[in-house]
Amino acid sequence: MPRQSNLARTTTSAPNDLEAFWMPFTPNRAFKKRPRMIARAKDMHYYTPEGRAILDATAGMWCTNAGHNRDPIVAAIKDQAEELDYAPPFQFAHPKSFHLASRIAELAPGDLDHVFFTNSGSEAVDTALKMALAYWNVSGQGSRTRLIGRERGYHGVGFGGISVGGIVGNRKMFGTLLAGVDHLPATYNREHQAFTKGEPEWGAHLADELERIVALHDASTVAAVIVEPMAGSTGVLPPPKGYLKRLRAICDKHGILLIFDEVITGFGRLGTAFAAERYGVIPDMITFAKGVTSGTVPMGGVITRKHIHDAFMKGPEHVVEFAHGYTYSAHPLAVAAGIATLDVYREEELFERAKKLEPVWAEAIHGLKGEPNVLDIRTLGLVGAVDLASKPDAVGKRAYEAMEKGFHEHDITLRITGETLALTPPLTISEAQIGEVADKLRAVIRSVA
Repeated sequence: MPRQSNLARTTTSAPNDLEAFWMPFTPNRAFKKRPRMIARAKDMHYYTPEGRAILDATAGMWCTNAGHNRDPIVAAIKDQAEELDYAPPFQFAHPKSFHLASRIAELAPGDLDHVFFTNSGSEAVDTALKMALAYWNVSGQGSRTRLIGRERGYHGVGFGGISVGGIVGNRKMFGTLLAGVDHLPATYNREHQAFTKGEPEWGAHLADELERIVALHDASTVAAVIVEPMAGSTGVLPPPKGYLKRLRAICDKHGILLIFDEVITGFGRLGTAFAAERYGVIPDMITFAKGVTSGTVPMGGVITRKHIHDAFMKGPEHVVEFAHGYTYSAHPLAVAAGIATLDVYREEELFERAKKLEPVWAEAIHGLKGEPNVLDIRTLGLVGAVDLASKPDAVGKRAYEAMEKGFHEHDITLRITGETLALTPPLTISEAQIGEVADKLRAVIRSVA
């Protein structure tokens, strides 16, 4: 009998020892009692080691916007690995990194013209925060050190990110975190916003809380405000109409930098290249990751406006202007994947496709209103969230059971946070598959009633 290749063995067989791998953001004991194994993927589906197709309603983790294992992206990664496996990003560079940076800058609005590469959204956020502090330092306003995030915000898992973030479970185990951080209130209020399609009418006034925080500390001490245009990981909270423009106006009034964390909303998720474009607001920095390579190779980054970049370009030319970076910044494989991914987005008009499908998606997901234990539904772009009522004995257990049953019994992946089921399909989803997502989700919700 011919010997099975290593590739076949690794993609079709399940491991027989699960102990060594301490899984991230996972209840390890519960998972290892009933694993949810994914062996391969193509287009809109994952496949288990046994070959069962699982409809991917979450684009992996908000990242495979172009769908899974797209041939042009896979080919670009393979070709790059054969040509150049690694190049040092400190003091040296490879040509394609400049090409990708230019492509990303072209997609960003206004004078967001300069790109600093990282390897993840978490690194992108910490980079942006350091960039903000350093900007005020080199600009002669070193007293501007205070950072302002938002309750329920998610900005990755670095110490900077969890400090400005506002998800209690991500903060409570790690001490006092960064000093000098304050938080705006969350923008969600079920009483005023329940079952909203798109941006809710209520809530723009919550941006005015920034005025109170600035008055408390004085503008001369505030470096930057960082928010997700749409709060994603906390359970999909669309911004109220006018909210982001009010934040921009208040930041301008007091000379404060505004950072949009677009790790989730970037690269078409809301029907535009970046949410900044959708909302007509130009922040001073945009963080990105996930969709830039459609999840194929880790990459992230920060896009900055011209005046921030130029503030560092002074002094002797042989001296490092910004003492920051990563061994794998602009890694050749990630850069190749990024270029190929942007080509797919452009050639298949996937951003425009997401915009066109938004009302179809909203209608399908909001069709679940009235199902057992559904307390609220929110949709924006190709994103959706369904809030479920908690079981009396265990908050979060109903959603966890929904995720388990979704995978094992209804062949669909769901993201969960608390009692929220989040949906973020690849931008390649068809109208028929949107209906399939809604039908599967309805069955899942009924199964945990």
